[in-house]
Parts: sequence; C-alpha cells; structure tokens
Amino acid sequence: MVNGRTVLERFPAGGPRGSWPAEEFAHARRLEGLAAEVVMDLATDTFLVVVRGGDTER
Repeated sequence: MVNGRTVLERFPAGGPRGSWPAEEFAHARRLEGLAAEVVMDLATDTFLVVVRGGDTER
C-alpha cells in the first residue's frame, strides 16, 4: 500500500502504447467492481493501476 492506495499492477511508461495497457487493465478491474485508476509514478517511470484505501474488496 502506498499513500493509502493499493497497487494492482505496474506498466512501463516507455512502452509503444503509452498508458493504454494500464488504462485497459484499470477498465477491466472497474468492470469487476473495483474503483481502479491509473496514476503515473515519475520516480520509476511507470503507470500504476491503483485502488484507494480498502477498495480491494469486492
């Protein structure tokens, strides 16, 4: 958990499709009922799919 968020998956920002893989993954998690969102981690140059607080429970 980072800053009250749980990281579900990480995607490299330098990929040829940019944030699309992360956005697609987050969309699929939202269809499952999770409040997933994509954020950029500048320190590691990655897109993170996260849920806030205890939102990992369905």
